[in-house]
Amino acid sequence: MAGAAFVALGIWQVQRIHWKQDLIARVDARVHAGPVDLPADGVLAGSPRATEYLRVRLRGVYAGQASALVRASTELGTGYWAMTPMRIADGRTLWVNRGFVPAGTPLAKVRDAVPRGPVALVGLLRLDEPGGSLLQANRPQDDRWYSRDTAALAQARGIGRVARVFVDVQQERAQDQRRGQGAAPVPGLTVIRFADNHLAYALTWLAMAVLSFAAAWRSVRPRADGSP
Repeated sequence: MAGAAFVALGIWQVQRIHWKQDLIARVDARVHAGPVDLPADGVLAGSPRATEYLRVRLRGVYAGQASALVRASTELGTGYWAMTPMRIADGRTLWVNRGFVPAGTPLAKVRDAVPRGPVALVGLLRLDEPGGSLLQANRPQDDRWYSRDTAALAQARGIGRVARVFVDVQQERAQDQRRGQGAAPVPGLTVIRFADNHLAYALTWLAMAVLSFAAAWRSVRPRADGSP
């Protein structure tokens, strides 16, 4: 019966409300916690959602000439994320989103602004974004990037195996403060937003259940004139 199905869908959405609120609370706790070391590869691969937005600390050296620009839209306007691979102390390599640069910024200027010595940073762990955006696929052959696809970026730059995560920089401290006259990215623009429409969906399904039950009752109740 349609009414029963609508009730079941309404109950499911109520359960989803509790799940989403728990998710938001857990992510909020990670974002505001003290930074921890980057988890092992097995942890990152085995439970990626459990580490998303984890606040981590890294020490390593950037491969500045392998930097890439990925299209971005932020509170500062449209432009690019400045993505640079980092070789960290334990030997792993991963991509770091050093921050936002405005549209029209040359890649050479971004590369020139990358610190050349050891760097310590704190940032938020993010999941890989394979393929491209909803509207445009990445075009590695043209060096046009619409998502932070770590594997494709690594292949295009010839840097070998990388972790299938990246880090959004919040704070960065270079041992050698001397840099070229490049375009320094603006860090700390990570947007953390989860759609939470489950209450509206639940009310919609339950309203449809009420209408379905009402229609069913009207169809079976005897009419005042005694006709079927």
